[in-house]
Amino acid sequence: MDLEKLQRLRDKYQGAMGDDVFDPEFRKVADLLFESSGNRALPYGGIPTLLDAPHAERFDDVEIGLIGVPMDLGVTNRNGARFGPRAMRAMERVGPYHHVHRIVPRAECRIADIGDVPFRSRFNLEMCMQDIEAHYVSLRDAGVRPLSVGGDHSITYPILKALGAGEPLACVHIDAHCDTGGVYDHSKFHHGGPFRTAVLDGVLDPDRTVQIGIRGNSEFLWEFSYESGMTVIHIEDFERMGVDAVVRKARDVIGEGPVYVTFDVDGLDPAFAPGTGTPEIGGLTPREAMQLLQGLSGINVIGGDVVEIAPQYDATSNTVHVGAQMLFEILSLMTLAIRGDGGTRHGVAR
Repeated sequence: MDLEKLQRLRDKYQGAMGDDVFDPEFRKVADLLFESSGNRALPYGGIPTLLDAPHAERFDDVEIGLIGVPMDLGVTNRNGARFGPRAMRAMERVGPYHHVHRIVPRAECRIADIGDVPFRSRFNLEMCMQDIEAHYVSLRDAGVRPLSVGGDHSITYPILKALGAGEPLACVHIDAHCDTGGVYDHSKFHHGGPFRTAVLDGVLDPDRTVQIGIRGNSEFLWEFSYESGMTVIHIEDFERMGVDAVVRKARDVIGEGPVYVTFDVDGLDPAFAPGTGTPEIGGLTPREAMQLLQGLSGINVIGGDVVEIAPQYDATSNTVHVGAQMLFEILSLMTLAIRGDGGTRHGVAR
C-alpha cells in the first residue's frame, strides 16, 4: 500500500461529512440534495413534482417548463394515460446528475414544474386540442421550452402546432407506431394520427422527421410516413444497424434547426413498459433507448414529451420509472441545447 497516498486520503476524507464534495461538478449535485444542516433531503418527502424540479405558479422566468397534460380522449385501445403526469410526479430518484453528459440540468438552467394544462372539458377532445395549443402558444411567447408528460399521443399535435407555427420543426419520434393515420371513428384527433395532421398543417417537416422502433400489426396505416418522406426505422432495422448507426442516421435526417423529441413508452418492449395502452412485443430496451437519446447531444431540442404511460396497467411501477428516466434524458438534451454544449463522454455515438 502507498502510505503517502493513504495519508493524503485520510487528511482529506477521514473527517469529511456526506455533503463535503470537493469536485466542482459533483458539488452542484450536493448543493441540490443536501440541506444546510448537512442532512440529505428525503427523496420520498415533500410535495412531488416532475423530476423533483421546483414548482412554479408563473413561467415568465423559466427556461424549461415541465408540464403535465392529463388527457387521454384520443386512445384507440386501453385508456388511463390521463393518470400519467400524476404517477410521474410520484417517481423519485431520477436525476439530478447525468453522468454521461456530465451535467446537472437544474444547476445549469432555470427549470420548473409549472403544473398541468388547464382544460375546459374532460369530455370534448376537440376542445382539449384547442386548450393545449393555446397553453403552449403562451409558453412559446414567454420563451419557455416545454417538456411534457402525457396523456396519449394525440397531445403532441397541438404542441407541434404551437411550437412550429413560425418554422416547421424536425422531429425524433420513438414509438412502436408511426401515428400517421387518417380520420376514423369521425375524428382526426386521435393518438394514431398526430404526425400526419402536423405535416398537413405545415408545422412538421417530414423530410426532417425520423421514426424509430416501429413494429406491430398497424403497418398498413402508415403509408403517409413513406409518401411524405419520413425516415422510418423499424425495430428489425434498429437491431440490424445497431444504436450508433441509428444515431448517425437520425442526426443526418434532422440536420440543423429546431427539433422536437417525442417518446411514446410503447416504443419500449412491454417487458420493460407494460403500463401503456397499445403494447407491442419486441421493442427497444431501456438501455438502447437511453443510448439513442444520449447520442443526440448537441441538437437544438426546443421541446419534447413522454406519452402513453397508463399506470393502472403497471403493477411494478416499471413503466413510470423508465418513463421518468426518458424524461430526464430529454431534459438533459434540452439543457445542453440551451447551454450550447455537446457535453458527452464514455463513447456516446455522435
